[in-house]
Amino acid sequence: MAENTREIVLDTLLAIERGEAYSHRLVKAVLDKYQYLSEQDRGFMKRLMEGTMERELELDYYLDHISRVPVKKMKPLVRCLLRMGTYQLIYMDGVPDSAACNEACKLAAKRGFGSLRGFVNGVLRTVSRNKGMLPLPDRGKEPVRYLAVKYSMPEWIVSLWLEEYGPKIAETLLEGLLEVHPVSLRFQTTLGPEQVEACIRRMEERGAKVVPSRYLSYVYTLEGGGNVEELPGFREGLFAVQDVSSALAVEAAGIRPGDYVIDVCAAPGGKSLLAAERADRVLSRDVSEEKVALIRENCRRMGAGNIEVEVHDATCLDPDMEGVADVVLVDVPCSGLGVIGKKRDIKYRITREKMDSLQTLQKEIVRTCSRYVKPGGTLLYSTCTIHRPENEEMVRFITGELPFVPAGLSGILPGEVLREKEQLLDQMDAVHGNGCLDAARQDACIQLLPGYMEGDGFFLARFRKESIG
Repeated sequence: MAENTREIVLDTLLAIERGEAYSHRLVKAVLDKYQYLSEQDRGFMKRLMEGTMERELELDYYLDHISRVPVKKMKPLVRCLLRMGTYQLIYMDGVPDSAACNEACKLAAKRGFGSLRGFVNGVLRTVSRNKGMLPLPDRGKEPVRYLAVKYSMPEWIVSLWLEEYGPKIAETLLEGLLEVHPVSLRFQTTLGPEQVEACIRRMEERGAKVVPSRYLSYVYTLEGGGNVEELPGFREGLFAVQDVSSALAVEAAGIRPGDYVIDVCAAPGGKSLLAAERADRVLSRDVSEEKVALIRENCRRMGAGNIEVEVHDATCLDPDMEGVADVVLVDVPCSGLGVIGKKRDIKYRITREKMDSLQTLQKEIVRTCSRYVKPGGTLLYSTCTIHRPENEEMVRFITGELPFVPAGLSGILPGEVLREKEQLLDQMDAVHGNGCLDAARQDACIQLLPGYMEGDGFFLARFRKESIG
């Protein structure tokens, strides 16, 4: 093979460590660049890149236990080499231990660190000998640190979820975020069952495993089959890549034929496209030309002719739009804690300070865009995070400071997702936190939690604008 797959992974991890781009974008770019490699090689690269990032805190804990040099003081290249080597030894059973160790040593020498080959080899050989006995913090003495290392999550986020959800739910959530998160596809709702089944058969002929969602009949998860953009039906616009949680936000809005919908933070356009299959017209906006270009491309591919796409800053009031929309979709910028399973470096980048500033922005966007809803119309607020100040507290803000009342989700969302919501709420009865809502507000919102429910960690809430007089 011409390329050394491990060297490609190493360079990607170094780029992520330098903060050149978010991990999911870099991984996609790398896999697209090396499209000509075998599916096996690309699968190896993808798993090693994503797994090493996902388990970084756990890997560093083991390396600090073994190495005489703390991880933070290592050269970046050596640090990344040891992380990816350790990940292979612990989590990739199909990789011989000798290959993981030897290839790391070869790469160290090739990249100018020949003098450290012995160090790299010694650390990885120690991991190999002890990989079934590597220690974790004492759960009884350091419960937060134990969970942080075991599930590779920053301690402050672990503490946050322990406070909000209690030990049992928090640990199930942490475990759920580490589960495999397959690609989610949303078929055009205008397609007949025969068309969908025929497309799925063609995908399966390419080696894909296609599984229907528990919640929505037009949503499926996909494993294998290669690049999604090369799958049968993609170029023809038969389906879009969209998580079931995002589709549920559109379902929750209760869009009907004849409605005029405004989607204010729309890129890459998934909600706008689904809304356009129900509504008369959709205005789809985002803050930059780069983001709007993504919406336009998806509209072109999916053949959505009833969507108007514009660049517009959601914090800036557009007086021409006041009181004109039947439905306004507001998926605000958020901390993204619910999509850590797909965007693995979010947990290392987000801080409490950033989260506080996001809450100010969220209120500004909602306050502005709520003015576009006509009396009696619907405001659908959503985030892809698991954080009460950005979610439940925003429900209080919208119903307390803006002219909106909670609009219940019963009869709007699928019965299965509502049953799972109630089961989760029953488990949370013993947990008293600042996110508890009264019955009317609770009926108007839902927090999807990985480990308990299907899809990303996602929050959505539905409101009705009070009529004048």
